[in-house]
Amino acid sequence: MARRSAKPRDRLPLSRFAAALGMSVGLLLTQEARAEDVRQQDRVSFYFAAHEDDWQLFMNPSAFMDVTDGKTKTVFIHVTAGDAGVGIGKRGRKHPYYLARENGAEVAIRFMADAGEQPVDKVASRIQLNGHHIYRVSYRSTVTYFLRLPDGHPAGVGFRGTGYQSLERLAKAEIGVFSAIDGSTVYHGWTDLVSTLRAILDHERGQARTVQLNVPESNESINPGDHSDHRMTAKAALDAATDLACARRVYYVDYASRVMPENLAGQPRDMESSVLAVTAAGVLALDHASLWHPYHRSYLGRNYFRIEEGVGHCSGPASDAQQTVSARPTNPPGKR
Repeated sequence: MARRSAKPRDRLPLSRFAAALGMSVGLLLTQEARAEDVRQQDRVSFYFAAHEDDWQLFMNPSAFMDVTDGKTKTVFIHVTAGDAGVGIGKRGRKHPYYLARENGAEVAIRFMADAGEQPVDKVASRIQLNGHHIYRVSYRSTVTYFLRLPDGHPAGVGFRGTGYQSLERLAKAEIGVFSAIDGSTVYHGWTDLVSTLRAILDHERGQARTVQLNVPESNESINPGDHSDHRMTAKAALDAATDLACARRVYYVDYASRVMPENLAGQPRDMESSVLAVTAAGVLALDHASLWHPYHRSYLGRNYFRIEEGVGHCSGPASDAQQTVSARPTNPPGKR
């Protein structure tokens, strides 16, 4: 289904955010034009991330503002384990590397959701959607998914330690199966993975009339040199929402934003920086190296994206996807 081309907003509201930056490839909007015009009780905003630190680096403070908006349900979908080829290995530390990365993301989400309030208990569960068991965490108005698929390497070729599996190789039909590193499930082909993402979308959006999809920028002229997993996560999410014309699509510049001028200052920059710092602390808590080093900090102060408006209001899915939820008590870090 053809979608309308992205257009700049007719009017940018006066706010504390930096002015938009026009570029020859199209208008890359700053945070003051974030996609939150319609404040309805039934608004759901999905953040699709390849790795457990992607939305913090490239989709903030957009995510922070969605989480702290009491009228928005915010859903984070982490597609790969971000394991860098070690699978369930520990890299010589006390805990598996992928669990340290998950802990960083979870701590950051709770940090945003609490916003000065007393913490509450999270609800961790295994949910079955489209025949696959997926780890799901619910906390206040947020939901977090970890599909735990193998990190596919920046070039998309996969790693030896996880059998050279990658999202890109699955999309190209170079491999027929794609196994979660924790043994929780196996996807049989690209369509199976896409259908599962669609089941997540339908399950979490329910009857919401306003849906937003936040994905990595898929236009390589705007976002050149991106990680293969970033590009393939965007493709999978967009494939899953092909016929969801009502959804607003927001495309974020990832690696390429590092060389762009800073366009965040004051409170928006503080929000972005604090979330990265909390993520780093969550990783450190499980005995792995901090993300708070010059490379990751070089992305701070930048938040570039473009918007494709949806058409009409969303309606609930025709039928609920197969699902079974077995909730269990929150476990100590590293024990899932």
